[in-house]
Order: sequence, then structure tokens, then C-alpha cells
Amino acid sequence: MRVGRDWRFWVATCFGLGLSPLAPGTAGALVGVAIFAATRLWAPPEWTTPILLLSLLAFCWLNHLLTPYAVRRWKNGDPSQFVLDEVAGYLMTVLLFRGGPDLAATLLLTFVLTRLMDVLKIPPARQFERLPGSWGIVLDDLMSSLYAVGLLWLLRWYFPSLFA
Repeated sequence: MRVGRDWRFWVATCFGLGLSPLAPGTAGALVGVAIFAATRLWAPPEWTTPILLLSLLAFCWLNHLLTPYAVRRWKNGDPSQFVLDEVAGYLMTVLLFRGGPDLAATLLLTFVLTRLMDVLKIPPARQFERLPGSWGIVLDDLMSSLYAVGLLWLLRWYFPSLFA
């Protein structure tokens, strides 16, 4: 299989970010950060929700579509190089929590907490990971994002200056 011409390889690894030797999921999630940052910077505010929702749905669909390829290619039920689920997880976080006017603080806090919750896999996220196929790959990330959103709202409530 020729990697150079195989679009599935490049999409599944988010253009090679999933090949990072250190924290490939974290590297891959940066695609979600770029989508959110671009949306906040250049799209009209009323387009933010539709863009983020469509992006989330697209990454979930691609995750479902490419899971058989990724499992076969890397011979693992949830290959670390396959990072579409991390992008979907980050997009879920920013869809449900937009932060405040300080984009840099919002990007940093949403990214760190989303990744932290994905690494910790608080139940039932860990149990979702055991579901077969693409469901197990993506649902744990989406559940972890809900935990991140909860923490972000608490932070905003108790420390509003973090997002000002």
C-alpha cells in the first residue's frame, strides 16, 4: 500500500499529526483547535455553531468511514495514529463551551482540559472505549469532552477572569 497516494492515510492521521512519536492524539487534536480558532477569527458569530456542528459531524463520519482501514493498516482496534476521534472530541468541547473574548485563554483551557479528560477516561468514558469498531473509538472522546465542558463551566463560574 503506497502511503503517498493513499488519501485515507493522510485523513486518518490528520495530515501526519497522528504519527507524532510523542502524544499523537494531542498532536492530532490540534486540527480541531485550528478549526475553532479560524471560525472564531474569520466567521461571522452566527456561523460559529453551524460550522462547529458540521465539523464535528464530519469528523465523526470520517471516523466511522475510516475505522476499518485504520484497524487493518495498524493492526490495532484503536490505533494511536488514527486521530479523527481526538479532533471530534475537541470540537464537541468548543461546540458546547465557547469561552470568552480572550481567544488565547479559551484555546489553551479547552485544549488542555479536553486532552486531560481524554487521558483520564473517567467512567463511563472508559466503558465506551470498549464498544466495537468506530463507536468505541469516538464515543469515549465525546464523553470525555462532556467532562471537560463541565469543568470549563465551573472554571468560568468561579474564575470568570480566566476567560475575560
